[in-house]
Amino acid sequence: MTLDEVRKEIDKIDDHLLELLNQRMRWVQRVGEIKNKSKEIIYRPEREKQIIERLNSQSDGLLSREAIEAIFLEIFATARNIELPERIAYLGPEGSFTHQAAESRFGALSEYMTLPTIKSVFEAVETERVRFGVVPIENNQEGIVYETVDLLNETNVNIAAELKIPVHFSLATEAENPAKIKRIYSKDIAFRQCRGFLNKYFEQHSPEEIQVESTSKAAKLAAEDPEAAAICSDIAAKLFRIPVLFHNIEDNSNNRTRFFILSKKFENLPSGNDKTTLIARLPHTDEAGVLASFLQDFKEQEINLTKIESRPYKGDEDFNFWFFIELLGYFKDEKFQEVLKKHQDSIKVLGSYVRNA
Repeated sequence: MTLDEVRKEIDKIDDHLLELLNQRMRWVQRVGEIKNKSKEIIYRPEREKQIIERLNSQSDGLLSREAIEAIFLEIFATARNIELPERIAYLGPEGSFTHQAAESRFGALSEYMTLPTIKSVFEAVETERVRFGVVPIENNQEGIVYETVDLLNETNVNIAAELKIPVHFSLATEAENPAKIKRIYSKDIAFRQCRGFLNKYFEQHSPEEIQVESTSKAAKLAAEDPEAAAICSDIAAKLFRIPVLFHNIEDNSNNRTRFFILSKKFENLPSGNDKTTLIARLPHTDEAGVLASFLQDFKEQEINLTKIESRPYKGDEDFNFWFFIELLGYFKDEKFQEVLKKHQDSIKVLGSYVRNA
């Protein structure tokens, strides 16, 4: 076949895909009407997970699981906007990794509210000015985000979902090669995580490293300065229309950040592969064995705890602590309910959600 003939066949498939997608969206619109009448929640992470797993098990072509997930997450996001447009808040600024995380789940068509602090995202969710909020919870290189943990304890919001995204930094600049770069803008953490690249590529000359409050701000400044570069995300470089000279310049290719999607009065259905996050405010934590006895109850029920972090009670003059805990399983599982019966006055369940392994 000639190239033109192959392209004509692809065009036919694209036409058919468009027809099928429009057909899917008509059914989605009907689902939205039904959910609106019954006041059901539009965003169902466990249902989306089931669809992706089913499609992946049926696929025998060139599409990997990651490719199937990327395509259908965008379809799901478009569908939700047809069912019922949602407003989503995220920790800004635009072009941040949290922005990237939000768009990866809610798509480009959703209405976004960029907020300056993690606390302001929590407030927007708690007051229901937005339906969902996206905040970072931990990075596998830098550790837990304690502000997020503390606000989960202090506010009345639920965890609707978790998501993990790879953290890739790019060197964006108008300069044609590294030798012409005199200044590099970025956030302190980005400089640390790209130190090996900087030492290697700027061995002959040492441009000034200027720390700014965000990688997005770095991209904005580099876009205005032809002798400067920014260490930033691809989404920030795209936002400020600055060319990327080098991709993936981070020293550790396994760098990942985990995010929580927050909502008010949100409850997922069980998916069969769930994680639960809770707060434990145990009495008399200054006494020996209190925490050990509490954890023993989970062991006896064969519940796997995957994380435990202690946090101090703010304003307390003594050294007393509460605990942020994550475990595998759904909060209505019989085994978890047995533990909850014993500690119902001490446990605050923040949510059960599909485990994003």
